[in-house]
Amino acid sequence: MAKKYSSYDQINADLEMIKLEREIHLQHILLNVEKTKESIQPENLFKEALKSLQFKLSSSYGMILQIAIPYFINWLIHKKRGD
Repeated sequence: MAKKYSSYDQINADLEMIKLEREIHLQHILLNVEKTKESIQPENLFKEALKSLQFKLSSSYGMILQIAIPYFINWLIHKKRGD
């Protein structure tokens, strides 16, 4: 439904609000572009890859230990026996 205005001041107030909203959205887009440019720089890509790898290893650390410890104990037992 179309908004009805009773004065030019109301129209100007709405136009000013629309102009400010547009400027806010434009600045938001520009900020996102800058963040994207920073994130795709080689040094930042490398850092993010290391963080991702570290997270994956830390989340699977318990499972790795559950698998590795029995093999390590078995190896120690056979090593002491001289096998």
